[in-house]
Amino acid sequence: MTGHTQLAITPRDRFLEAAQKELAAFERREREFLKKEREERARELQIPVHKGELHS
Repeated sequence: MTGHTQLAITPRDRFLEAAQKELAAFERREREFLKKEREERARELQIPVHKGELHS
């Protein structure tokens, strides 16, 4: 018996995987952008920026 243990990858599966990768990349860029934006606002307002703080 030469059965396959993995189903064939469909175009939908490839599209879904690509979409998930794009979303993850977007989320990383968005977090970095927000971090820089916060730091810039803090500098303008002369508020100390704590590097270890996590904000959403």
